[in-house]
Amino acid sequence: MLFALLAIAIGLVILVWSADRFVEGAAVTARHFNIPPLIIGMVIIGFGTSAPEMVVSALASWQGNPGIALGNAYGSNITNIALILGITALISPILVDSQVLRRTLPILTAATLLAAWQLLDDTISRIDALVLLGVFAGIMTWTVIQGKRDQQAASHDSLGEEIIAELDTRTLPLRKAVMWTVVGLLLLIVSSRILVWGAVTIAQGLGVSDLVIGLTVIAVGTSLPELASSVIAARKGEHDMALGNILGSNMFNTLAVVGIAGVIHPMGVGHEVLTRDMAMMVGLTLSLFVIGYGFRGQGRINRPEGLLLVLAYVAYTGWLIRSVFLAA
Repeated sequence: MLFALLAIAIGLVILVWSADRFVEGAAVTARHFNIPPLIIGMVIIGFGTSAPEMVVSALASWQGNPGIALGNAYGSNITNIALILGITALISPILVDSQVLRRTLPILTAATLLAAWQLLDDTISRIDALVLLGVFAGIMTWTVIQGKRDQQAASHDSLGEEIIAELDTRTLPLRKAVMWTVVGLLLLIVSSRILVWGAVTIAQGLGVSDLVIGLTVIAVGTSLPELASSVIAARKGEHDMALGNILGSNMFNTLAVVGIAGVIHPMGVGHEVLTRDMAMMVGLTLSLFVIGYGFRGQGRINRPEGLLLVLAYVAYTGWLIRSVFLAA
């Protein structure tokens, strides 16, 4: 058990560090090839911050631990909105100025509802997974087309301005950027294997389902890159970047992460995933859509809303712990 705890700690440290190197390397490499800033922000950085969830879930599914794979994806989405966005809003209220994000909010909501509908039979079949990946491919294609079309207007969108300013601070030479991209990806794979082994060992030792481990320890750990980037963005006053990190990550988790894991190993799950975890994820996503879209004016997530989000995360975690004791 001690070795398993050490493996989780070491795995998380390497995972967070390698994810940061991977994101920076990929973003700077894309900048060298003159890829539009909005595409870098919404696609490349969004993919990079979700790379830990993607690799961990794929490996867990490959090794026959679908609970960790699914719990990691859904748990990360819950953590991103309730804990990370809540903490970010407590540090600095988040204003939603970007039209790009206003377009993304309803798409993320629709993707979440699709994921909930697929869970009605308590399974994610290979066909379900392929549908998720197909929707994801369609959204990414649309995002790239919009990014190219909006290239001239990027400097006039608040998200585009923040991405351009952020990219201007990263001046790695191309060779070094490519090196960090490759090194970051390789370390992501290695650290994910260590993390999954530690999580499975602890779950077996404590008699806790791997789903609960995935929803809590693994989900929080793989969401640390989003926490770091969102808090830093909020402290800089880059409100749209802070929210964009969350929206991009949750889109990747809901569609790509679960889709890849489901293609590797179709998943049968307990009904509590739908009634507890998915219900929480849908509720948080809908609340984010209502608050962030700003139907009567500018979207804004104030400190009271941030506090409510954090309290919701605490209540959900308590719900999970209670379910563990009831099952024991």
